Amino acid sequence: MAPINANDIVEKNCLVTQKVLPEIGSDCNGNEKTGYSYETLVETANFLLSRISEKPNIGIICGSGMGSYWKEGSLAESITDGVRIPYEDIPNFPISTVEGHHGQLVFGHIEGVSVVAMQGRFHYYEGYPLWKCCLPVRVMKLLGVKILIATNAAGGLNPNYKIGDLMIVRDHINMMGFAGNNPLHGPNDERFGPRFPPMNKAYNYEFRKIAKEVAKELNIDHIVREGVYTCLGGPNFETVAELNMLKMVGVDAVGMSTVHEVITARHCDIKVFGLSLITNECITNYDQDAEANHEEVLDVGRMRQEMLRKYVSCLVKKFSQADPDAP
Repeated sequence: MAPINANDIVEKNCLVTQKVLPEIGSDCNGNEKTGYSYETLVETANFLLSRISEKPNIGIICGSGMGSYWKEGSLAESITDGVRIPYEDIPNFPISTVEGHHGQLVFGHIEGVSVVAMQGRFHYYEGYPLWKCCLPVRVMKLLGVKILIATNAAGGLNPNYKIGDLMIVRDHINMMGFAGNNPLHGPNDERFGPRFPPMNKAYNYEFRKIAKEVAKELNIDHIVREGVYTCLGGPNFETVAELNMLKMVGVDAVGMSTVHEVITARHCDIKVFGLSLITNECITNYDQDAEANHEEVLDVGRMRQEMLRKYVSCLVKKFSQADPDAP
């Protein structure tokens, strides 16, 4: 693919007030780092473009157990014409350290649609700042991605949810953002998006409507819910008191990812669809003996892997057809 020239990329109605943001790496003064410069991310995108023959239209983030840990039969492994690039080979990319996250980008096609899938994501609890967790989303934008499908494993807080259910994300509550921890913290580069992006339409309504229709077509609508997701920093699971507080403010499912990725995607005008696999029931009283653990997250991911592959594959095709900007 032809490389990107950062000097040529000036979006319509975009006023670039600071052409080159401070490069984030070592700082001799010990100042806090807030992100990579636009030019550095262009370098990363150009590395990837040199290894693929077609720009992706849809980006997919595979959550725990959803195409990351088990190769055979997973969504990422079923991508046709696949080009797989390990994270450690990509300039400026972090490395995924969590079990259930394979650690590579997969380029190719699903239902004839050009896609890129993250087979493993990056988490705040691994020691990465939020801006670095979201670096792949910015790179996806530079590669040409217009739609992001962000999947995750989550604990079901809504008492009507059962293990193995799917939740279409209608909205989120950015708990980490309440404490001032936001992926957009620091200098803003207008070439990606505005200083103060709105979030009242974070999750695309049309895509949510399509997802419900596809669930009916696949006869899985009885396990597909729609609700509100929140992300906490982790890596510990939540206390009973914390979960009861979250239930009071309207949270249906709890995880440790996705919210900051969605904020970053909407900041750079990528349309978003969010999907949670309910892998455990949140413990909201002190009399229960059960304890949440990562093994059950992976077990449920394995159990639902084939169904998720079919569902997300159908969504990729339908979203591409519904998006007027799709090729």
